[in-house]
Amino acid sequence: MPASKEEVFKKVQTALIDALGVDEDDVTPEATLVGDLGAESIDFLDIVFRLEKAFNIEIPRAELFPEDILTNPQYVQDGKVTANGLTELKRRMPFADLTKFESNPAVQEFGNLLSVSDMCRYVESKLK
Repeated sequence: MPASKEEVFKKVQTALIDALGVDEDDVTPEATLVGDLGAESIDFLDIVFRLEKAFNIEIPRAELFPEDILTNPQYVQDGKVTANGLTELKRRMPFADLTKFESNPAVQEFGNLLSVSDMCRYVESKLK
């Protein structure tokens, strides 16, 4: 039987608490991994490892964090993700809500994009 949304959230929450050393109260669905929870690039490896273990799934790194788009001159100009880049991000990250990012698609803001809810939607998509 597939995990409920609540079960997925609890496991994602536990993985983030363990990986980032944050309080349970801080890991809300709206919290962003970088801006609110203080995740750094090195933490993402730990988060991916913990999620893979918790859900018995495989997470290709570029699937959850498509950094290659953010460093590709085809998709980035003057420090901002282009319309083509946004289209590619939406294609590669259907689980992420890119609405806020679209209003200011600065590369350095991308880290503030992923929320706990996005992580839960990603995991749910892998469990189907």
